[in-house]
Amino acid sequence: MGFYERTTKGFINIDPLQTGGKLSEEAKKALTEWGDGYSVCDFCPGTLDKIKTPPIYNFIYEELPDFLGCDVARVTNGAREGKFAIMHAFSTSFECERKIVVMDSNAHYSSYVAAERAGLGVFFVPNSGYPEFKIDPEAYSMALDEKDVVLALITYPDGNYGNLPDARKIAKICRKKGVPLIVNAAYAVGRMPVKLEELKADFIVGSGHKSMASAGPVGVLGMKEEFADLILRKSEKFPAKEVEMLGCTARGVTIMTLMASFPYVKERVKRWEYEVEKARKFAEMMEELGMKLLGEKPHNHDLMFFEAENLYEISKKAKGGRFFLYRELKKRRIHGIKAGLTRHFKLSTYGVGEDDLEYIISSFKEIISKYKQNPK
Repeated sequence: MGFYERTTKGFINIDPLQTGGKLSEEAKKALTEWGDGYSVCDFCPGTLDKIKTPPIYNFIYEELPDFLGCDVARVTNGAREGKFAIMHAFSTSFECERKIVVMDSNAHYSSYVAAERAGLGVFFVPNSGYPEFKIDPEAYSMALDEKDVVLALITYPDGNYGNLPDARKIAKICRKKGVPLIVNAAYAVGRMPVKLEELKADFIVGSGHKSMASAGPVGVLGMKEEFADLILRKSEKFPAKEVEMLGCTARGVTIMTLMASFPYVKERVKRWEYEVEKARKFAEMMEELGMKLLGEKPHNHDLMFFEAENLYEISKKAKGGRFFLYRELKKRRIHGIKAGLTRHFKLSTYGVGEDDLEYIISSFKEIISKYKQNPK
């Protein structure tokens, strides 16, 4: 098998990083059609967002703002690049000595790294701890009273537990305190209905490769009009180029697959209630097998975090130790739980068929029964 061939091809995929990023059929066609380097740059009049053939201009200036519920949108090289662009712009626009961004303690590491790279300090809003790890919106009120806070961020949902905090309430608190709010919706935009105007926040970032059925890395950034001049300021020497975007962002196959999948993505978010119902049913069956769902209950997202003491106990005696679960699932053509994890692991049911989910449950049941009868 060559290095370019995937060993998990044809497997049932429950990896949270991948379930929302599986390419649509149209995106698969775009992948091969536009795979040669910076292919779209053949048509560039000076900046990526102004390309009209293929219709990138229409996508960025009309379709994407409407989908995100924002005034102004851009395509980025990923959600983290969108967060950094915002944070860096704010880091250079205030006179205070130490600039702070307030974020939830469930935030993705890239939110912290983006702040760090932008020269911002970070103040974390704590979660409720085991077993739900929820974020209390009221905790933002106290945090925003910290000296020199210039930005706030909420992760919606977080990438650990799949918790969906009350972003709208947090946005209301931020408005009252005069602090702009970023919604990191990397696991929301493209999976579920979410619009900046409805959340009443100031910025929203999403991930194309995590949640919008596209090849990555690619992301989306939406904002209110009042922040466009700051975030999208132009270069002094190259006046067509936006500084925080480094002139142009996603070039070639990433933006083309994002656009190709867009009609499909717009339709699938309408089925979000079904996806939540399916996830809850799956979690219930997993708990019947002795595992425990962590995070908020009732659960409101397809991303789930399980605690599995029964599998952990098996790993102490099983051949292969803590890698036994990965190997047993691989035998059954199931992919997505990281090798070596047994006591705690994440998975996602997004887009996975009900028959496949029943097969996964029966596989866990079979594995547990097998090692119960013969621990080794």
